[in-house]
Amino acid sequence: MIYVRLITLLLAIAAGCVSIVAQGEDETIKVDSSIVILNAAVTDASGKAVRGLDRSKFTILEDGVAMPIKTFDTEDLPFAAAILLDASGSMQDRMSLARAAAIEFLNGLRAGDNAAVYKFDSKVDVLQDFSHSRDLGDRFYDVKADGMTALNDAIFRAAGDLSNRPEKRRAIIVLSDGADTFSKKSSDKALKAAMAANVMIYTVDMSEKDMSGARVQDRGALKNFAEKSGGRFVETPGGAALREAFTRIVNELGTQYTLSYQPANTKSDGKWHSIEVRVARPNLTIRTRKGYNAPKGK
Repeated sequence: MIYVRLITLLLAIAAGCVSIVAQGEDETIKVDSSIVILNAAVTDASGKAVRGLDRSKFTILEDGVAMPIKTFDTEDLPFAAAILLDASGSMQDRMSLARAAAIEFLNGLRAGDNAAVYKFDSKVDVLQDFSHSRDLGDRFYDVKADGMTALNDAIFRAAGDLSNRPEKRRAIIVLSDGADTFSKKSSDKALKAAMAANVMIYTVDMSEKDMSGARVQDRGALKNFAEKSGGRFVETPGGAALREAFTRIVNELGTQYTLSYQPANTKSDGKWHSIEVRVARPNLTIRTRKGYNAPKGK
């Protein structure tokens, strides 16, 4: 018999609320909302965050139909981030670089930002819970590469934990070679959990520069998480490129545009609703989550 776990989040935001329900082994992530909240990252051609755009420049489309913008926020708000460190056997030759990457990200956080650090192999463990601290304990430095890879489970777990955070801006930073070999959750369930919690996924490809068929597929999985959640995919990093990538991610998370709208279609049919955000200024890239699943009625 499968016992069902229910995780319910109620956020009072403006005139509406968002709730997330996760179920047991056959989880379906449901979003029952009278208001949809979006964090949008806007960057220029060089990849730098763009500030100073006003509300009139933005258009939100749900299923291709323009929606009136209900709230609009451009403040430099604190964010919550979950760092997922791949500690599976396939990362044995890359653990030092992965540790350095996690430290690099933490060092870039601002006062008020909160971060947690997880490691995943055949299971998912919390090495450091959400805090302002930039100092990592012995558990982090003692991590050794071993076992299988439960990447999807790690993303699903972190999305659930982030859904309970008070910060409006939330992110998952994945440091992995992308080869999931052990998860109980599918990549689709993990991605839906992140999008339901309004979490952007930033994936850092920690693999060797190998373009074999298997590696292309693994890299594609990391890209898929990033692109569909509105995050960013970072190619195999090193040195200055790694520092620059994390500087941009931290800057981007702090300077996003937070918008909300009230959906016109409130049917509990479980259908996918696509979201697109446009800005009336040329040569800019806008990234946000691609949509949400409506609740499914009985």
